[in-house]
Amino acid sequence: MAEKRTEVRVEQRTLSLSNLDKVLWPRDGYTKRDLIAYYHTVAPRMLEYLRDRPLTLERYPNGIDGGSFFEKNVPQGMPSWVSRVTIPSPGGKHAKITYVVCNDAPTLLYLANLAAIVLHVWTSRTATLEEPDFVLFDMDPDERCTLKTLATVTLALRDALVDVGIAPLVKTSGGMGLHVVVPLAPGHSYDQAKIFAELVARHIASVCGKMVTLERMVAKRSPASVYIDYVQVGHGKTLVAPFSARARDGAPASWPLDWSEVEAFTRSRTTDPSVAFGKYTIRTIPKTLEREGDRWSGRSWKRAKLAAVVERVRKRWR
Repeated sequence: MAEKRTEVRVEQRTLSLSNLDKVLWPRDGYTKRDLIAYYHTVAPRMLEYLRDRPLTLERYPNGIDGGSFFEKNVPQGMPSWVSRVTIPSPGGKHAKITYVVCNDAPTLLYLANLAAIVLHVWTSRTATLEEPDFVLFDMDPDERCTLKTLATVTLALRDALVDVGIAPLVKTSGGMGLHVVVPLAPGHSYDQAKIFAELVARHIASVCGKMVTLERMVAKRSPASVYIDYVQVGHGKTLVAPFSARARDGAPASWPLDWSEVEAFTRSRTTDPSVAFGKYTIRTIPKTLEREGDRWSGRSWKRAKLAAVVERVRKRWR
């Protein structure tokens, strides 16, 4: 049976969209049309976090129950007008990967049409690939961890960072966890970012005790704890982009939070983080964004200089 195609015009580009009624979230009934409509709505804000960054696609051509694959190389048939960057791969001396770079709405919708539900971005941009412009702390709760514990640990991380002069940002991962981000001033290396991330994570582990684990092996982690993943910092490491949809029931998406919302989680009657974060979906976020705006925009993005921060750490975190 031939694919049903629909042509649309987006910012001077003509896109041929296929099988718009294909169901991607079977228990919710959300279709590829819904995914494309969502990304079209949030594009003005989401593109701020995608632009000039190498992108890894997580594609679900047969829906979230039908199997998936990660795609780093530019997909076959990608239009010539889509931006891309070719980067040597550590997998071989001469191996290279050509990544998609999503700089505009037509590219974003083209990717959605490929059923690229989840978009993973580098922490650096194409012009400065070896200089991250933020540090990520992935707050990954054990399946028995409560929302209150996750929020408490995340707030402890925030307070420690604020104490040494940093203004961190926070968002939902779109799943059970939270992402804390430290924007960096230009000129930092990945090695500097890694050293800083480990220093902070070990300090929080010492402050929070059994609520925190730094153990990478899941079987060895403390039950009901929060794993602070500080190693997602480095060349080629990625995170789920703000506003990216996730391949989970309910069609949740990664949503930038205000710290007051994390404080409210410590008082919530909800115990399951995925339930609390499940209200941020491809259906609800567009209206919330229109009403409340993007918590990460503009003045919120205050860039830290790690040399000065580390000096304060040495004085205060002994």
